[in-house]
Amino acid sequence: MPESGQASGAPIARTVSSSEAQATWGDARGGMRVPFVHGGGVAVHKHRRGHLVYPATGVLSIITESGTWIAPSTRIAWTPAGFEHRHQAYGSTDMRVLFLPSSLATRLPERPAVFSVSPLAREAMLRLTPDTSAARLPAAQVRLRTVIVDDLVEAPVEPLHLPEPRDDRLRELSELLHANPADNSTLVELGRRVGASQRTLTRLFHEELGMGFRQWRTQLRLHLALVLLADGHTVTYTAASCGWANPTSFIEAFAAVLGRTPGHYRAHPQPG
Repeated sequence: MPESGQASGAPIARTVSSSEAQATWGDARGGMRVPFVHGGGVAVHKHRRGHLVYPATGVLSIITESGTWIAPSTRIAWTPAGFEHRHQAYGSTDMRVLFLPSSLATRLPERPAVFSVSPLAREAMLRLTPDTSAARLPAAQVRLRTVIVDDLVEAPVEPLHLPEPRDDRLRELSELLHANPADNSTLVELGRRVGASQRTLTRLFHEELGMGFRQWRTQLRLHLALVLLADGHTVTYTAASCGWANPTSFIEAFAAVLGRTPGHYRAHPQPG
């Protein structure tokens, strides 16, 4: 198992299997660097220790039975011990993983979460997961881990969680809008397609997902926008593909949630 500071090797261009993940990372005690090319990832697995994941570049999703959390390079994701999850990388993703002792893990939420990463926490994460075989002294590692957790405890949980619906009608609606996020159908119109009234769907959104339909659809579009930008698509293409009327309204909505404009997250430009 890599300890803090173990070299990362070549970027991974595939999905690491669950058994490989458990064999390689299952007993992690330190930190590590795992680079992925676009489309790489890790199949469903879990760890005995809670851990922080920071994509120094690219965009990384953390997917569980209850939903998806997405983290660009300005965010850090937390997964508690024992949570089954998988990772998916978008763009060239430099994934940094830091396992926490229980004394620090108990200070963080009991469920997965995404936090804004401060310059201080970012630098500490990078120092604890370097691409070198030289590990930092244990005392220094403890101090840096504590600095990161102290910082995250004060940071608000970011609204970058897309809950997974359980009701069949909500699941069908979710599949429709995942397939075509630019679909601007109203909840009434979507209800006709999935066999449920607007009133029923409104109730289900609040009961199962903890948010209204409009907020959920915005969350979905922001998730998909980050994926498209990480794959190099233009802001104009991304705005249209995700259902915004024009690039300006997309930029405003995006910056309101993520704090930076979409252009900051665009990588590997390609036609589009």
